Amino acid sequence: MRAEIAMKRIEAIPGLSKSGKRLNGLFRLLTCRDLWYKAYEKIAPNKGAMTPGVDGATFDGFSLPKVDEIIVKVLTGKYEPTPVRRVYIPKSNGKLRPLGVPTVADRLVQEVVRNILEAIYEPVFSPCSHGFRPRRSCHTALKQISDVWHGVKWLVEVDIKGFFDNIDHETVMTLLARKIDDKRFLRLINGFLTAGYLEDWEFHETFSGTPQGGVVSPILANIYLNELDKFMHGWMKERNVGKCRATNPDYARVSDKMVRLRKKLADMKDTATRDELAAIEREIISLKKQQLTILSKDPMDPRYRRYRYCRYADDFLIGVIGSKRDAEEVMAAVRSHVQGLKLEVSDEKSGIRHSSEGTLFLGYEVGTYTPKRRRVVAGRAGVDDFLKRASGGTIYLRVPREKARKFCQTKGYGDLDTLSGVHRGVMVNSSEVEIVTQYNSEFRGFAQYYALAGGVKAALNGLQFVEQSSLLATLAGKHRTSRERIIAQLRANDGEWYGTTVAVDGKARRVKVWKLKHLVPPDPRDASLDEPLRHNYAWSRTDLIDRMIVKECSNCGPTDRPIEVHHVRKLADHKQRNDFMLFLKVARIRKRIPLCDRCHDDLHAGRLRDFRARMKQEVESRVQ
Repeated sequence: MRAEIAMKRIEAIPGLSKSGKRLNGLFRLLTCRDLWYKAYEKIAPNKGAMTPGVDGATFDGFSLPKVDEIIVKVLTGKYEPTPVRRVYIPKSNGKLRPLGVPTVADRLVQEVVRNILEAIYEPVFSPCSHGFRPRRSCHTALKQISDVWHGVKWLVEVDIKGFFDNIDHETVMTLLARKIDDKRFLRLINGFLTAGYLEDWEFHETFSGTPQGGVVSPILANIYLNELDKFMHGWMKERNVGKCRATNPDYARVSDKMVRLRKKLADMKDTATRDELAAIEREIISLKKQQLTILSKDPMDPRYRRYRYCRYADDFLIGVIGSKRDAEEVMAAVRSHVQGLKLEVSDEKSGIRHSSEGTLFLGYEVGTYTPKRRRVVAGRAGVDDFLKRASGGTIYLRVPREKARKFCQTKGYGDLDTLSGVHRGVMVNSSEVEIVTQYNSEFRGFAQYYALAGGVKAALNGLQFVEQSSLLATLAGKHRTSRERIIAQLRANDGEWYGTTVAVDGKARRVKVWKLKHLVPPDPRDASLDEPLRHNYAWSRTDLIDRMIVKECSNCGPTDRPIEVHHVRKLADHKQRNDFMLFLKVARIRKRIPLCDRCHDDLHAGRLRDFRARMKQEVESRVQ
């Protein structure tokens, strides 16, 4: 199928999906090479590109003929997914999480399938779903909570036991068949689910679950839990009652008394003494202060009820504006629906909390509080400030103290409770810029993730002190001097701290020490991440793919030999800093270099000395 026709068909898929039609002819789209090139461009830059599957192969040596071989196998029915290689990675609670590593071919096929599934399901997914979706993230989920969930009284936590390991294959295939009318395409997906896994070179069949680490697993998980999203939307539509809360009786009583006193003051203005009028005014002022402490609406109005729902992958939270009985009802309903999906709810990790207690969601502490009254400026010119009554149930996002403590301990900064930083001896042989860059990336990444939290800079101030103390101790240990001298050495004329070193080209390189004052919280008015995805699948090939198509080697130029892609591991994996490593610092071609098969072999054998010299000159010209 020609690329133009394939792209047009893919662009038409979202509209057909939204109309409710079942889609066919999807398997024929796999003949479009541009889909495979796009899949490679998506997967190859990832860190896992150099992680081998059960066959030991990586993306190093990737070539277009290998793609053609995979396409032929898929179309002729000779392609069979290979069992994934099972490894274990540590979880935050100290336990191990099983991870499945597919082969290179399986990753490519899964990415092509994932692109097609995304075109089908993205238009019909719930706006309350945020995990593994384009232009959505943990931050969009948390922003939805902070923007909409004000006034919730109960937080319902529901945890699914081993979700990815217990997805029922028959159920997920039934769900896919509702939207897809293509047996060959469905058979291909089923092959990924039933491929099994190898652990210690022993084969194990998979009767349920989808491997964590599989390219297609996240969207299959979203398709599975989209049934829960639809159930919750139906529940909210049916159970949300009332347009607004009733007036709080206490607030109405104080307001009525103030009205009567103001009328009395107006009637007595010409007859009462100054002291009598002053006494009435003082009583009105006292009642006004009392009114500012009372909610104007009844927070427990039985004729008003709202449910809130937010999901990120298999983590989801339900908010209830209503009674505890309402929370218990939705908890029981969700438990029953989850069991209908052949999953099980964990009793230990699930429960109902009052919103004032707060709970953990996506690493944040989420809860409500009633703020004190505050002074607000009116929006019209010439109007004085006025006191605004505090609203009840204001939602908050906070940085959990335990998260900051654990981060500090894991990175080896020191003790957060005693605010004492220690040096990291493992970095003593790194350059000054490398040390500063490492500390910057760690602390900045942690702070930026919690940028949505209220008072984030105050909450992380202690962590910054320990982190910078550890940085100074590490640099002091490297230079065998005191922290005071390191501070004097880092401080520049602009008051900032800079780490410096001499690069390969002899020029001084400087890196600013990142601090919390450089943190820019996301603008709460910026809804760009929550905008509906525009399904435009038109794209242009990269220079890398074009050079592979025309057979242009980065070393010997145009050639009639097969072109392979040399994948470079991360710079930290290279102990020797030679001229060729400077070439790798160019972002565009840092990790992937098209070479003919002969030059690729020579590169691995260390025989491309002239090529390395040319690359050094190219990088120097680009850097300058």
